[in-house]
This record gives sequence, structure tokens and C-alpha cells, in this order.
Amino acid sequence: MLDKRSKKVLWVFGVALLAIVITELVRPKPIDWRTSYTSFDKIPFGGFVFFEEAPSLFKNSEIKKIEKDPYEFLKDSTYSENSAYVFINDEVSLDKRQVEEILKYAESGNTVFMSSRSLGYILRDSLKLFTSTNYNILEEELHPKLFNKALKQDSVSTFKKGVFKSTFSKIDTLKTTALGYFDTKEPALKELNYIKVKFGKGQFLLHNMPEAFSNYYLLNGNEKYAANVLSYIDADEIYWDEYIKSGRKVITSPMRFILNQEPLTWAYYVLLGGLLIFVLFKGKREQRVVAVMEPLKNTSVEFTKTIGDLYFQHKDYSNIIAKKITYFLETLRSKYYINTNEISEDFIKTLALKSGNSFEKTQELMLFIRNLKEKSVHSEADLLELNKKIEAFRL
Repeated sequence: MLDKRSKKVLWVFGVALLAIVITELVRPKPIDWRTSYTSFDKIPFGGFVFFEEAPSLFKNSEIKKIEKDPYEFLKDSTYSENSAYVFINDEVSLDKRQVEEILKYAESGNTVFMSSRSLGYILRDSLKLFTSTNYNILEEELHPKLFNKALKQDSVSTFKKGVFKSTFSKIDTLKTTALGYFDTKEPALKELNYIKVKFGKGQFLLHNMPEAFSNYYLLNGNEKYAANVLSYIDADEIYWDEYIKSGRKVITSPMRFILNQEPLTWAYYVLLGGLLIFVLFKGKREQRVVAVMEPLKNTSVEFTKTIGDLYFQHKDYSNIIAKKITYFLETLRSKYYINTNEISEDFIKTLALKSGNSFEKTQELMLFIRNLKEKSVHSEADLLELNKKIEAFRL
């Protein structure tokens, strides 16, 4: 049975755990303002709304999610001739191998659409571009517009929260067409944020404000601007990148995955509660553990061995032989109930019959013992021979 102190500790632990669970379940979850842009994230800067509405924007196109590395996908896959690869993230930094495959993809007549504040130095060098970003913590109100007057908007698009101004500060004017800019107080100053770069038979559509495609701004009256930006994509098949995303799930801990899934979280808490209840009720029914009492060990054999070793080390063979003979004769008396005071021919016959040994073997042993008892000095050879004969004698 549990003592009073153990019960109090368990009750305190149970109440504390229950309070934590109730607090976690009841309190409102804080808004997650991290950038994600994944198709399944419903946080403000996720891409759930845009991906759900994409079929209405690309009515004549098939949309496929690509969860592979762009290099792996373009290297190993057979893609459509008139297709578009769409990258939307706060940073699209491609390595050399990825850039090489992306350039081949565009050169063969396809479109690469990227909406990101940072495009990586390898791609920028390949397309002869320079970008600049203002990471001022004071959020600036931005009003992006398109040069194409045919793409009308019902109202001016306004972006402020979580947005940083990123512009193209230098472009290759021979291959680049300006598509969009930030509206500023100085009409003569055009800060480009959307351009088209011809590359081989295809093109790059580069946009510097990925927030325009986030849940937060699509649900706050800026959906028309996002649709106008994407209207430059004309492809039979759209490849939606789901690999280069800030919110891409990389699970390293089993507990992190469990606590991110509401059903698994509930199952985890129920399991903890069940274990607590089990401990409380099981403890009341269990008897206190009874200590195992080890029986006293018989050390007679060890003691005898120690004494024998002591005699042997001092070469007191006569003493050892005398004790060995005494012990052997005592064993005969207690086992076969015969008198061992005199070693006669009748004694030998009786012992042979009771022990099951031959008369010759029994006679040889007993005569050897009688001779040893008559000698006053004994050698090591005598001791070894006696031990050998006793061991060979079947008791």
C-alpha cells in the first residue's frame, strides 16, 4: 500500500497535469505571423487560399504540386513543352545545379515565375540583375501597380504588415521588360518590382513581393492584384513548387509531429491521464513489496577447502592423509553402517558388497589405507595416490 506522503505527491502531480491540459486547451492560440507559403498552411502568410483559388485563375491549365528538389524534378522528369514552374517564397535561393536546370527549362520555351524578395546571387548573376531590399523595422505602406493599363483594378492595392520593399535596382535592358512598380510620391521615380526576362525560347517572370499571394492579403481586398500579376503566365501545365518553402515541414522529433496534429494531441493527453489514473488505483490494490530473505549459506565446504590448502602449502602431507582417511571411513560408517575400526578380510567383503565395487578393487584401497596408517612419514606421492584411489572408489 502507498503511504500518505506518496499519495499526496501523486494527487498534486495529477492536479497540476490536469490544470496544464485544461489551460492549453482553453487558451486562444496566438496568431502565427511566420512566413510559410505552403499550400496547406492557413496561417496569415501561408498559401492555402491561393492554392485553392489557383484552378479558377488557370482555367485551361493543369496544376501539379512538386514536392521534390527542382534539380531532381527537372533532371529526372519529362515536363510539358508549354509549362510554367511557379516559385513563391520570401527567399528563393538556388544553388548552382538547380540554376542550371532552371535555365535549361526556361531556354527550351517554358516560363519560370518567381515571387520572392531574394532570388540568390547565382540566378541574379545569370540574368544580370541586382535587387535591393529595405528591411526597416518600421513597416512602410506599399502600393504596387502594373504598367499594363488593360489590367484594371477596382481599388488601389495596399500592403503594409509583414512586408518589406524589395526592388530591381539594375536590369539587362536588352532582354528585360518592366511589368510592375511601386507607386511613390515622386511620379518620375519608378521602383520596379515585377519584370520579364527573355531567356532562349522561354522567359522568367520575376516578382519581388510574395506577400501578395499570402492568405492575409488575398482575404483583405488584394486578390485582384495577385490575379493580374499571374495573368502573364500562359501555360498548359503549372508546376507549383512545394519544396522551396519557409514552412516546409521537416519533422525531427516524434513529439513535435504529435503535438502539431490535434487528434494525436488529444490521444497523447488521454494516454497521460489514463496512466495517472492507473497508477493511483493500482497503487491502492498492490501489497508492499516483501524483501527477499536469502537463506544462510553452508560454508563448511569452503572452510574445509581453505584448511586443506593451508596444510598443502606447508607440505604437511601426513596430517592431510590422516584427515582424508578419517573422513573416508566416517563416510563408510554413516552410509553403509559398518564398523571401520579393524580392516579385516570380512570387512573388505562386506564393503565390496554394499558399495557395489569389486573385491579386488576394495581390497587394494583398504590395504593401501592400512599401510598409510602404519607409516610415520608420508610423501606427496602418497597423498596423490590416496586421493586417486578414493576418487575411483564408487560410494
